Amino acid sequence: MSTRENIASNIASTISGITSPSIKKVTRQPFDLDELSDKQYPAVIVQTSEETREDIEMGDGAKRRQGTIDFIISGFVKGAESNIDTLRNQLITSIETELESDITRSGNALDTEIVSVETDEGTLFPIGGIRMTIRCIYTFESGTP
Repeated sequence: MSTRENIASNIASTISGITSPSIKKVTRQPFDLDELSDKQYPAVIVQTSEETREDIEMGDGAKRRQGTIDFIISGFVKGAESNIDTLRNQLITSIETELESDITRSGNALDTEIVSVETDEGTLFPIGGIRMTIRCIYTFESGTP
């Protein structure tokens, strides 16, 4: 597998290990919210987004390159009017805490950081949605990202 695929897989498996709140569904494939049962919340989608690359070593032979890649984490909780914002905040906090426990993504990345967090602001009620942008920096040999 490529380094970028290893990083994406690590993010998904790290999130699937969260126990408080216990995340019921973690996938890298989009899904229809209408098809989820109440017991499948919280649910999370991890998707690869934008990437920039640059040479960090030049010369004959293989070149070292550095990639800065963004992953979008879309999360969904379901609750009553009195706790939907609390559930969204708990999901955001647990994902951030867990991802920051290993910023190297099992040795595949140089750094991992949360660069933005958004919520649906109630537009999906009774479901609450979050969107987090996670940025990872990694290096690779030219031609083998």
